[in-house]
Amino acid sequence: MSPIFVVIIGLLGLAVGSFLNVAVSRVPAGLSVVRPRSACPQCATPIAARDNIPVVSWLLLGRRCRACRVPIPARYPLMEALTALLFAAEALRFGRSEMLPAALVFTAGLLALAACDAELFLLPLRLVYPTLGLTAACLLAAAAATGQWQRLGVTAACGVGAFALFFALHWVRPVWLGFGDVRLAGLLGTGLGWLGPSYFVFALLAGSAAGLLLAIALMAAGRTTRHTRLPFGVFLAAGAIAALLVGAPVIHWYESASDPYTMGAPLTAVRR
Repeated sequence: MSPIFVVIIGLLGLAVGSFLNVAVSRVPAGLSVVRPRSACPQCATPIAARDNIPVVSWLLLGRRCRACRVPIPARYPLMEALTALLFAAEALRFGRSEMLPAALVFTAGLLALAACDAELFLLPLRLVYPTLGLTAACLLAAAAATGQWQRLGVTAACGVGAFALFFALHWVRPVWLGFGDVRLAGLLGTGLGWLGPSYFVFALLAGSAAGLLLAIALMAAGRTTRHTRLPFGVFLAAGAIAALLVGAPVIHWYESASDPYTMGAPLTAVRR
C-alpha cells in the first residue's frame, strides 16, 4: 500500500476527528452539528481558523482557550489523534478495497458513540442511526461494485441477528443491558457482517473480556464495587474496531486449529 495513500487517509482522520468532537459535544444536548460555528464553551468566543487545526492548535495554545485561558479538555486532541491513527491503520488493513469506506464510516461513528457513552452513559439515536445508514450505504455500494450480493445478504442477517440477540438479553435481564446497547449491537452486526459472522463474535468476546478485566482491576484497586455501572458501549466499540484491525489472523488461526484436517487428525478420520 502506498505510504502517500495511508498519510492522506490519516489526515482525513484528523479532520473527521475534529468533527466528531463537535458531534460528541452537541448531539447529546440536541444541538445542530453545523451551526453555530465552534466556540469556547466557557466564554462563548468563536474559535478562529488558526486555533482550529487538529491537535496542533491545542499544543500551540498551551491547552487553553486563547480568550479566557480556561483549559481545553484533553478529549479533543485525543479524539483527533485516535481517529487519524485508526484511519491510517485501516488504510493499511483494507487498502483501496470496497470495504475501506464502510470501515472508516463505521469506525468514526463508533468513536463518537464510545465518547458519549464514556462521558454521559448515553448512546444517542442521532449518532447510531446515521452511522448505521451510512455504513449500510457504503456496503450497498460495495456490493454493487463487486457483485457480491450474497455477502450483502449475510451482512443484513448479521445486523438483524445481533439486534435480536441483544434484544433477548435485554428482555430477560434489563439490568444487564440498556436498550442503547441493543441498537449498538445491530450496528456492530451490520458493520462487521460483510467480513463474516465470526467478526461480530470476536468483537463481542473481545469487548466483554476487556470490560471484565477493567472491572476486576478497578475493584481490586478499590475504585469500584460490583454494583458500579460501566459504559458497556465503550467496550463493544473497542471490540468491533479490534475485530476490523486484528480479527482476521485470530479468526483464521481459530478456524485452522478447530479443523481436524489441519490438526494431525487420525488417518481414519481423514479418510472418512
